[in-house]
Amino acid sequence: MSLARAVASRLIQGLALVLAVVVLNFVLVHAAPGDPVETIAGASGGMSEEMMTELRKQYGLDKPLYVQLGVYVGRVVTGDLGYSYFFNLPVTQMIGERVPATLLLVLSAVLSAFIIGTGLGVLSARKPNGVLSQFITVLSMVGFAAPVFWMGIMLVILFASVLPIMPVSGMRSLDSSGGGIGDIVDVAHHLVLPTLTLALVYLAQYSRLARSSMLDVLGSDFIRTARAKGLADRVVLYKHALRNALLPVVTVLGLQFGNVMAGAILVETVFNWPGLGRLAFEAVLRRDYPTILGVLLFSSIVVIVMNLLTDVAYRLIDPRIKAS
Repeated sequence: MSLARAVASRLIQGLALVLAVVVLNFVLVHAAPGDPVETIAGASGGMSEEMMTELRKQYGLDKPLYVQLGVYVGRVVTGDLGYSYFFNLPVTQMIGERVPATLLLVLSAVLSAFIIGTGLGVLSARKPNGVLSQFITVLSMVGFAAPVFWMGIMLVILFASVLPIMPVSGMRSLDSSGGGIGDIVDVAHHLVLPTLTLALVYLAQYSRLARSSMLDVLGSDFIRTARAKGLADRVVLYKHALRNALLPVVTVLGLQFGNVMAGAILVETVFNWPGLGRLAFEAVLRRDYPTILGVLLFSSIVVIVMNLLTDVAYRLIDPRIKAS
């Protein structure tokens, strides 16, 4: 199957999956306990029963669930995610405002974890019984076992109390100019700790996986043949072995992107990062159904797209798939 046909097939499957996700998210969110109208009434200091009834009618919450579902799916097909119950803003507008911050955090964490983790795994595989390999293995086990929210809290305590040298809240300083090189440096400064928190867990996984994959590849016949030809160790390691060892790492990278998005919710909450995770957390607390569904839909689309890109990368890396 050609690359174009494979991509088209996966796009069709992705659209069907998005529709299934929309329906499932809607049913699960509305089945959860809590009433958004009562939450709004509590936040505004109280409402009469007549006002609450009118508000339910305005939001369409007085209709049967299947009718609400049909209306919502029809709006989603046209690109309308509705209005937030609590913020009284279009959900698409709020998501659009938060997407850059979340993508900056997630992509920074994923790339850092992938590059550093793979590099550590390769170094560990060169001398699997050496001191460096043992140190990397222990470090990976610690990073893998540590919950992401605990890691974030520990970094906040360390860099807010013990070594107050890094910002631990927000995306920009209060005195930020809002443009130019200074603003880029300021955002990068605030990005360090959230990225480190989110990357450490996945860095450990990529390190262990890359080490195991490299050890398997280095024991293959074609590697022994390459060495028998007199090729330099660096050429054998990085040109022949690494390309084949990257296959499982790239696969896991795409499959775990959804977990990274979920971890971003905790990280953004700990560091008050103004992204989709923070928006989702606030929406859940306020029973803001349209905002919750909008964030879940966007996250699902991102995960599906990343899985598609993983398939494409897999075909580009592995010549056996291209040949088939």
